[in-house]
Amino acid sequence: MRTQISWKKLSRWLSVKPKTTAYIVFVVLQIITLYILVQRYEFAKETKRNIMNTDLNAIQENIEQTLKNCYTTTLSLALTIDDNGVPRDFETIGAQLLASNNDIVAVQLVPDGIIKYTYPLKGNEKAIGLDILKSELLRDEALASILKRKMYFAGPIELIQGGQGIVGRLPVYNNNRFWGFSAVILKLDTLLENSIINSRNGSAYYFQLSKIDPLTNEEVFFLKQRKELIDNDFVSTIITDGDWKLYLIDKHPNSLFPPLVIPWLLGLLLSLWFAYLTYILVKKPAELEIFIKQQATKLFKSELQFKTIFEQAEIGIAVVEIETGRFLEINNHFCAILGYTENELKGMTFKEVTFQDDLQNDLKQLKKVNSGIIDSYSLEKRYLTKKGEIVWVALTVSPLWNEEKKHISNIAFAQNITARKSNEALIASSQKRIESLINTIDGIVWETDAEVNFTFISKKVESILGYTSDEWISSKDFWLKHIHPDDSEFVLKYCSTQTAAKLDHDFEYRMIAKNGDVIWLRDIVNLGMDFNGKLINMRGIMIDITKPKEIEYELNKSLSLVTEQNKRLLNFSYIVSHNLRSHTSNITSLINLIETSDSKEEVDHMIQLLKTVSTSLNETMLNLNEVVNIQTNVGLIQEKLNLNEIIKNTLQVLSQQIKEKEIIVQNNIDANTIINYNPAYLESILYNLFSNAIRYSSPERKPMFSISLLQDGENKILQITDNGIGIDLEQNGNKIFGMYKTFTNHKDSKGIGLFITKNQIEAMGGTVMIESELNQGTTFKIIII
Repeated sequence: MRTQISWKKLSRWLSVKPKTTAYIVFVVLQIITLYILVQRYEFAKETKRNIMNTDLNAIQENIEQTLKNCYTTTLSLALTIDDNGVPRDFETIGAQLLASNNDIVAVQLVPDGIIKYTYPLKGNEKAIGLDILKSELLRDEALASILKRKMYFAGPIELIQGGQGIVGRLPVYNNNRFWGFSAVILKLDTLLENSIINSRNGSAYYFQLSKIDPLTNEEVFFLKQRKELIDNDFVSTIITDGDWKLYLIDKHPNSLFPPLVIPWLLGLLLSLWFAYLTYILVKKPAELEIFIKQQATKLFKSELQFKTIFEQAEIGIAVVEIETGRFLEINNHFCAILGYTENELKGMTFKEVTFQDDLQNDLKQLKKVNSGIIDSYSLEKRYLTKKGEIVWVALTVSPLWNEEKKHISNIAFAQNITARKSNEALIASSQKRIESLINTIDGIVWETDAEVNFTFISKKVESILGYTSDEWISSKDFWLKHIHPDDSEFVLKYCSTQTAAKLDHDFEYRMIAKNGDVIWLRDIVNLGMDFNGKLINMRGIMIDITKPKEIEYELNKSLSLVTEQNKRLLNFSYIVSHNLRSHTSNITSLINLIETSDSKEEVDHMIQLLKTVSTSLNETMLNLNEVVNIQTNVGLIQEKLNLNEIIKNTLQVLSQQIKEKEIIVQNNIDANTIINYNPAYLESILYNLFSNAIRYSSPERKPMFSISLLQDGENKILQITDNGIGIDLEQNGNKIFGMYKTFTNHKDSKGIGLFITKNQIEAMGGTVMIESELNQGTTFKIIII
């Protein structure tokens, strides 16, 4: 009741003050108008900023793609350096790299910081011999690339060879030692032109490139166009590979205001008009209530229409009829996209301007909206302009309802993305070209993220390891699972240590190929870090070094064989010189005595001594001849022998001696034991060792010896143990197997048996070991390969 009374009082008060009432209406309408204009301005400003960010991101991607191409070029150039630090075929490879990368104008190799190799040389002669590590202009950024152990782009700087350019330097390490730099040179103008900067400088934006001067810590700008930076007038981004900051600056920051003048004037006129009408109406109290209701309705509709005005929107907007697909309403931006006038489009359907290859997908989604299955849909599609050109748009379609909530039409929002699509096509083409170049490198080029998940592996993996790129990338642990088991622990430990220390890797290991072969790889790894030193990714190349490793193995094997043969030859030469000199000296002395003897008896005696020496010399020659036969005998015939039968045959030959000394023999060899050996050597070895066990048996105890066969991995060990007089190994251990080395006063000791036995065992690829203790016994262990 009180509210009704108050309203009546207010109405009565307003009815007597028509000017005040008109003024209030004017103010309210102006507030509404300004609110709508502010919202429209904020929307337009955000749209413009999004467009600027889109353009800036496209330019950034172009620049970063160019720099990535340069990284591939410097890596390929670095691979020409051999282990001696000398580049191979620099001119040829330099020409190929320039031909494959149109962005660069020269490549360089800079050993120890001094420019010694450059291609092409013509036009770059002034740069030869420049020590960049001593140049105040170049030193800091060169040291930065060494410190970061990654590729770094210096500049822009004034090049000695003329012009302003950017130098990308990749530090190269040879045998874990800093060798120098692999570098590429880009002209600044070329980089900017290829990045679509120069072509846009005359449009609605300024572009600027800057960098922090390490000496002054001030921001230095490089492009000629200069404009004061205001927070709302620009967007920026960082290009990490060169520590550059790229700006996109609005030439006309106030351009959003003029389009608002007309709506504001329209709102002002409407406000004045409604204020005037209010003034007239207030003067007619009798008609006031009905008129106010009518005007309130009109005002509401007018406000609704005003809010939905889309003529000045920065994206294309169209209202489309459901049944026919005919355009009902189109804003100016939509007309500009297709090149038609508003009247022309209103006589057409969306099907007529849609590119035929995209029409079916559009109709399929539209059917779902019209059926109420989905509320809206978004897609990228192509339109045909009035000139027959193709234009790409990002399209969003939603339904519109009338007051009865009936679906009568659809509203479509279209944003022109043709420039973005063109950039994406250029990037895809560039990536394809890079991948093609990478696949020509004689090594497996790869890339992982920070979690060591492989994101790229070149097709060279198929020819080296047999696996496809898809097989490699599809499994997270593929690389770890295919490392050779003997190398797995070393690889994991090495990689963890190097990565924790933020150091690049250069190591060798084996992998199991798809066909089961063992492949040796040299893996050169470069760590990618952000400004905070956090690992971003890893890139590297796996080089097949299987053949060099096989050659190295064969060389070491041959070296070991030659070394052993030299030892034997030296030992043999010593034996020959020592033993033959002793005999010849005796013969010479006896002949001299014969020549000076006076009696026949003395001569006869000397002749008998001479015969004895001659016999000894002949025996020595026979022994030496047998040693020579053993050491020079190659391609010894090996047969499958029943070891137990050979032992029994040898014991049968020595049966008389065994019987005389009442020796107990324990043969622990299985009756079916088979070994591969030369039969003559095996019989000789067993005879010498058995006869020694008999000859040097101890008189203090019941003599015995045993024969056993042990298994040691893939090898067998033949063990012969006796309880004889033994040998003092501390005194004679280094002479056991020497020629003519004896350790007892036994009349049958000649010191040749063990020497020949050792040579026969080694000729079969085995070794012999001895364990002995004086007065306890001796054990011989023969390793049979």
